[in-house]
Amino acid sequence: MPPKAKITKDMVVDTAFEIARETGAENINARTVSKKLNCSTQPVMYHFATIEELKRAAYEKTGEYHTQYLMNIPETQEAIMLGIGLNYIRFAIKEPNLFRFLFQSGFAAENSLLEMINFEELTPVIFALQQEINRDTEQTKEAFIILAMFVHGYASIMANHSFEYDENLITVHLKRVYTGAMLAIQEEMK
Repeated sequence: MPPKAKITKDMVVDTAFEIARETGAENINARTVSKKLNCSTQPVMYHFATIEELKRAAYEKTGEYHTQYLMNIPETQEAIMLGIGLNYIRFAIKEPNLFRFLFQSGFAAENSLLEMINFEELTPVIFALQQEINRDTEQTKEAFIILAMFVHGYASIMANHSFEYDENLITVHLKRVYTGAMLAIQEEMK
C-alpha cells in the first residue's frame, strides 16, 4: 500500500481560498476543507489550531491575489489609476465571493481607509498613482482616498448584484472623479 499523500499547510490555505472563491468564506471549516482535500480533518487542524487562523491565512492569500489582479493593467490603458479602478470594479464582478471576503466580512485588519492606506499590500498601487500624478506621498494618498471611496462604492454595488455593469459609463464617472481629485490637490498646493 503506498504512503498517504502529505497535506501541507499551503495545500490547506489554497483549498480554503478556493472554498471562499467558490461558495464564500463563511463556508470555510475543517470539514469542507478536508472533504475538498480528500482527507480527514486532522491535517487541517494540525496546521491551524482554529478555523479563525485558517480563515485569516485564506484572507491574506485573497489580499495578495486581489493586489495582483489590480495591478494587471492593459498597456493600452490611458491612465494607471483608471486601470486600477476599473480592475477593482471588475474584481467585484468576477470574484464577488472574494470581494465580500476582503471588504464585507469583518476580516479586514484595518478599521478605516486612513489606516489601510499605509499597509504594505497597497504600496504598489500608491507608487503607481504617485508616478502618474507626480506628487509627494501624502498628496498621492489624499488623491487615492478620494478615488478609493468612489471606486469601492461602485464595486460594492456590483458585488452585491445591485447594478448592471456598464464599462463606458463607469469609465466616464471614474475620469470625472480622477479629474476632480487632481484639481483638489492642485488647489491645495496653491
